[in-house]
Amino acid sequence: MLWQRGRRSSNVEDRRGRRMGGKAAGGIGGIGLVIAVGYFFLSGDPSMLIRQIAGGGGFGGQQQQSAPTELTEQEKQLTDFVSVVLADTEDVWKGIFQANGLSYKEPVLVLYTDQTPTACGTGQAAAGPFYCPGDQKLYLDLNFLGEMKRMGATGDFALAYVIAHEVGHHVQTLVGTSSKVRQMQARSSQIESNQIQVRMELQADCFAGIWAHHAQRQRQILEEGDIEEGIRAAAAVGDDHLQRMAGRRVVPEAFTHGSSQQRMDWLKRGLSTGDVQACNAFG
Repeated sequence: MLWQRGRRSSNVEDRRGRRMGGKAAGGIGGIGLVIAVGYFFLSGDPSMLIRQIAGGGGFGGQQQQSAPTELTEQEKQLTDFVSVVLADTEDVWKGIFQANGLSYKEPVLVLYTDQTPTACGTGQAAAGPFYCPGDQKLYLDLNFLGEMKRMGATGDFALAYVIAHEVGHHVQTLVGTSSKVRQMQARSSQIESNQIQVRMELQADCFAGIWAHHAQRQRQILEEGDIEEGIRAAAAVGDDHLQRMAGRRVVPEAFTHGSSQQRMDWLKRGLSTGDVQACNAFG
């Protein structure tokens, strides 16, 4: 990606160097880690997963400021990259909202280490990147990039896709889609609720593609191989792929984010059209 000359966002909140006091959360490994990582494109309300990872309760204690941690050059560059991608999503979605007579409220992206308080409960890195509608913030532990690589998702555009997907959930919150989905799910069986959730996730994938479409048209940010990186990232987080990674049989009824093929298709739909109407996964 040609990102170095891009605008930096002022909506990045850096909490790295802070730690949660009190009882520490237990680690999860093996299959548990794969399953948790599979939620890294979370829906509008990550509180359920947060409770599951915490074993049904909170982590305890309060967030405390520890001694400042000096960032490595690689960490500084990643921070810079994240800020540029967030700024680019701001510019794209602000233009789309204005074209439709709406006002876009910019989200905040929180960088943290290990775990952090959110309006949706205590989040931790094992859950992967997520969006919390309660405070309209995106949460990201950059150490998650190591997990992305193990899942087969590499490259800077893969990370940009992660951020743009979570911004997609913010867009869903602003236009009221998230609240309507929760209302539908409250009246549905578990299988029906999962199917509704899949549609919400696929729409966020499409929205990520819309961002890339307009960013490329307006600022020519993409290099050769970037789109392929995004497609591979989408495939890596398909529910069928994650179930196989966890050593389980594929159970479509349990899908909450969509198959690898579905996720690739909806990302490509946004990339090719740049049209919000083409992202109607609920139609």
